[in-house]
Amino acid sequence: MPPFGLFVTTFFLVSIGQAYNDSHANTFAASIKGAHRWLAIIHASYMAGCLIGPFVATGVATAGTNSQWYLFYTFPTSIGCVNLALILWAFRDSMRVEPHSGATDDTSEARDTAAGETSKNKDAIRLIADILSGRNVWLLGMFYFFYIGSQITMSGWMVEYLVDVRDGNLAQMGFVPAGFNGGCLLGRLLLAEPTYRLGERRMVLIYCVLAVGLQLVFWLVPNIIAASVAVSFIGFFTGPFFATGMNMGSKLFSAESHSTALAFIFVFAQMGGSLFPIITGVIASSAGVQVLQPILTALLVAMTIGWLLVPRPKSQPNPELHQE
Repeated sequence: MPPFGLFVTTFFLVSIGQAYNDSHANTFAASIKGAHRWLAIIHASYMAGCLIGPFVATGVATAGTNSQWYLFYTFPTSIGCVNLALILWAFRDSMRVEPHSGATDDTSEARDTAAGETSKNKDAIRLIADILSGRNVWLLGMFYFFYIGSQITMSGWMVEYLVDVRDGNLAQMGFVPAGFNGGCLLGRLLLAEPTYRLGERRMVLIYCVLAVGLQLVFWLVPNIIAASVAVSFIGFFTGPFFATGMNMGSKLFSAESHSTALAFIFVFAQMGGSLFPIITGVIASSAGVQVLQPILTALLVAMTIGWLLVPRPKSQPNPELHQE
């Protein structure tokens, strides 16, 4: 078996690549014509992977001593190779190396290059300062902070809650997260167009209220079937939030600051996704896993308030965005 340190190192490198890809993929998708559709597709693809995950994990976990779990990594490795090949093909025109035009003095060229790099660094620092001094990135980031926090907390703790508090069967409850992820997948595919056409701010607010109501059903109705259905519909109505927020960001931020602003928003989102499951675990270790319900309700209410605080974007998309 490979040493544990190798796992830590490779997961660290994979996370860097995913973070970089998340920021720029969303920026690119939000900058083309019909952005709400393309954002819905790429985020639905993500949820399709999350939907498959519990089934794969259950198969690996129940294989016993005969499990060759390490062969699982051949699957994401193969997908990564195919993905890399498709990206190289899709962006082949923008990755061509421009040839040098004529001979130049090496010293002068090196001096110009150093000056150019210094100027770029100063511009980057100034851009970051400008973004962080505005309220848009903080308010949209706060919405994502509570949104991703609620999603990860729910998907991570619902099985233990249903088993310990509702006396559910572990073998059956292990598939409830698949219903949640399946709801997210369908929501991102089916609700993207009506959300865009009927008004993103209005529709997301309606979805938030519905999610809070369904969360109360999950909490107050002592029935496992009702809880499973409520969780699936919470996933359905909250599914479009990520793509819709990215589309809103394309109107709140200029083309120059779009990528950097989204990167900071992703940081807030991942902070929520990392922080709240840990807080839930710490509290549950002393008070019991039943604390999941008030924590989830508070997160969804905070998410709703966060959305109300997001500034209203301009009526027209950013004119600097690509219309390919």
